[in-house]
Amino acid sequence: MRYDLNLLPVFLALMEERSVTRAAARLGITQPALSNSLNRLRETLRDPLFIRERYGIKPTQLAEEIAPTIEAALAQMDDLILNQQEFQPANAERLFTLAPNSYVELVLMPALVARTRERAPGVKLRMTAFGNDLAETGVISGTTAMVLGRVVDPPDNLVVQHLMDDGLACVVRKDHPGIRDRISREQYEMLKHVNVLPPGRLRAGVFQALGQQNLKREVAVSVTHFLAVPEMLAVTDYCATLPKLVCRSLERDPRLKVLPTPVDLGTFPVEMCWHVRYRHDPAHRWLRSMIGELAKEMTAEAP
Repeated sequence: MRYDLNLLPVFLALMEERSVTRAAARLGITQPALSNSLNRLRETLRDPLFIRERYGIKPTQLAEEIAPTIEAALAQMDDLILNQQEFQPANAERLFTLAPNSYVELVLMPALVARTRERAPGVKLRMTAFGNDLAETGVISGTTAMVLGRVVDPPDNLVVQHLMDDGLACVVRKDHPGIRDRISREQYEMLKHVNVLPPGRLRAGVFQALGQQNLKREVAVSVTHFLAVPEMLAVTDYCATLPKLVCRSLERDPRLKVLPTPVDLGTFPVEMCWHVRYRHDPAHRWLRSMIGELAKEMTAEAP
């Protein structure tokens, strides 16, 4: 029996996107071209494969049954081909889409951009938001190269690698009337606080750390990004509890001072996560290696 292997990526794109429009955009083809490929697949497999619904398409029982086999077969073919290729960063031209949470975007991405420009000037990086839903980032379908932050309950087709750990510190304005070189537990609980609520799981980590130490905090204002905090602290007597690597950049602000937390609040993990199909991709392995290298340098420099 003769069949077209080019139809298999079309099948997987439809399975993962559940939308003809999104699948066509992902594959870089027109919707009529995708529909033509789907019709050929239906003829080959003698099954409708996908049924139209109000908000997209739904796979048939046969499509659900054969999807894991097709995905595994394509992954093996990718491995065979990619293992024969070499990636030369200095001459490469490629776009990587990354989904860092707001912490990683502030702490790690500037260094990654600088090192990429130095080692692979033809490689472009695109950032997309990383919130609570991994599916929305595109990493589950493979359209996004990786997510960076805290990854909880990933599906089986994702690989998660620990990147680094970070702790917490306090920040107040330089001339704060009640705070000198340290903050006591009593002072911490009497102060009003600026709270950061970035998308993702980091917010839970901070609240859990405070709860484990039974450390109370009166939140006066909540913001959605770390970059809003310095301006809030500079004009108030408030305090903020932030990751140490974020505090490192705030130490350069003459209006602010960074102090230890009144009790040990422990550390939180930072991870990177990618689709299994990129496990042996030479370019992807190069990018992961460079990110890991930067994370080690940053944690080694931390006071």
